[in-house]
Amino acid sequence: MSASDPLELLSGLVGRARRAGADAADAVLVDSVSLSVGWRLGQLERLERSEGGDIGLRVLIGRRQAMVSSSDRSQTALDELVERAVAMARRVPEDPYAGLAEPEQLARAVPDLDICDPAEPDAEDMIGRLRRAEDAARAVTGVTNSEGAEGSWSRSQVAFAASNGFAQAYSVSSGALSVSVLAGDAASGMERDYDYTSAVFLSDWRAPEEVGEEAGRRAVRRLGARKVRTCKVPVVYDPRVSRGLVSSLAGAINGAAVARGTSFLKDRLGQAVFSPGIRVVDDPLRRRGLRSRPFDGEGLPSRKMAVVEDGVLKTWLLDLRSARQLGLASTGSAGRGTGSPPSPGASNLYLEAGPVTVAELIGDIPSGFYVTELFGHGVNGVTGDYSRGAAGFWIEGGEIAEPVSEVTVAGNLKEMFRALTPASDLTFRYGIDAPTVRIDGMTIAGR
Repeated sequence: MSASDPLELLSGLVGRARRAGADAADAVLVDSVSLSVGWRLGQLERLERSEGGDIGLRVLIGRRQAMVSSSDRSQTALDELVERAVAMARRVPEDPYAGLAEPEQLARAVPDLDICDPAEPDAEDMIGRLRRAEDAARAVTGVTNSEGAEGSWSRSQVAFAASNGFAQAYSVSSGALSVSVLAGDAASGMERDYDYTSAVFLSDWRAPEEVGEEAGRRAVRRLGARKVRTCKVPVVYDPRVSRGLVSSLAGAINGAAVARGTSFLKDRLGQAVFSPGIRVVDDPLRRRGLRSRPFDGEGLPSRKMAVVEDGVLKTWLLDLRSARQLGLASTGSAGRGTGSPPSPGASNLYLEAGPVTVAELIGDIPSGFYVTELFGHGVNGVTGDYSRGAAGFWIEGGEIAEPVSEVTVAGNLKEMFRALTPASDLTFRYGIDAPTVRIDGMTIAGR
């Protein structure tokens, strides 16, 4: 068994687990290297580079399963890993839904998704990008201080092998740059805002100067923010916060939550949950996608699918366990870490763009609220109740007007989804994405 060949190492580990008494087993390996840089007020604050690797082994004896992990790849450590896993599996309660994929379910090919940048950034290059971003932000008139610029990059090799015959590997990378600054002063009031860029390939980053200048402009625009009176008005979500609504949908259609009965959409499969024309897509095969993957965490092929079509909820996000529990087939949505068993989740999930521009979306609103930032975690996944602290801008006569802060937006996601209207400005920036969206009839709690 060669320690330099991940698939050979994992296949050998699975074989040892079978010989030790496991009926079935799978193993995952993640080797990663990362770079992290912090820059503030023209000075280097942090420069870190790290390398690491972990192996996770899952064994099944009947319907009993156990999971163990280790960063030690010595023969002695791997022997102990197998021994611990098998001993644990003999003692844990049975899980009637546990089990590996059948051989006919497995991915037969690994598509090239172009999700790994072969070039590692030089530390000096990263520092230079951060310097340029912060300098551009601090040069914006009205900016008075900086919380700094942050840069990160990582590349990981993921390998997976199982006793059902699956053995595949792929590599993935990503990087991000952000800058956060403050505008105003203590006497007249201060406001903070930020901007960032992220991509699989560093060559796809937005220019550092553009990121910095936008962060500065955003901070200055928020000066003089006020509260508004409590009211019911249309609320418009900027794309950097509208994606949170898609994240809430992802949680509600997660097969594990549905199987537990802890989702506010648990009884809505095949029913309209959005207005006609709305489409939400999960696409793990998107080239250079931040959450793309050629196969899922159980070796099933990845596939693009519409989870919402013409407003109707078409599917849950399912791994094998939740699919068996619900009497359905897996959607190839399993994620996997080295220290935990597979669980379902979204990949590149996005709300498709609508036919109207942002100006048209806002243009007929006499009074409303344009949200650019949300605070807190006031979303109840069981009931759909929604209450978040918010900041942004008041809409007056169809135009963006003065800044607003220290208010709360409230509603229920079931009604919010049905009242949602998307604009045409969808861009893929975060991994979970949405265009600007409008929701009428929400409550704004202010003074």
